[in-house]
Amino acid sequence: MQRPWYKQFWPWFLIVLPMCAVVASLYTFYIASSGADSMVADDYYKKGRAYNKDLTELKRAAELKMLATLTYQDNVLTVKLDGAHNQGEGIRVNLTHPTLAKQDHTLVMTSDAAGVYRARLETPLIDGPWHLQIEAIDGNWRLQKRITLPSADSLLINAGS
Repeated sequence: MQRPWYKQFWPWFLIVLPMCAVVASLYTFYIASSGADSMVADDYYKKGRAYNKDLTELKRAAELKMLATLTYQDNVLTVKLDGAHNQGEGIRVNLTHPTLAKQDHTLVMTSDAAGVYRARLETPLIDGPWHLQIEAIDGNWRLQKRITLPSADSLLINAGS
């Protein structure tokens, strides 16, 4: 006498293979939908349109012959500005990591009597490449450069470079 189908090996083998594919695809869908990619900007169109504004701010910094000297030691960021900018004006320093958005820092800094801007960071900067932007609070000029930390020497950020 022949055994019933549910007691045989081959029907279960043929059922389990497609079921594994279904479970794996559902798990893959869960992974893909559970977290957003921080490298993809939701407002990419606005960022693209703002690119021309960035160019005018960079040209203005070149006209003012702006030069920034940046040092980072013991979790303290120091910026010294040279050029025809307004002495004592506030600046905004943006340090953005190329891939880790949670590591980004935005600092609003004012100068001391010697014209040096200092800020202590809440969390230390990780080693590696960074995008640095130094701009006036009023948005009149901007310096930017890709830097690599740590650096033993002071970093020079020239307008137009």
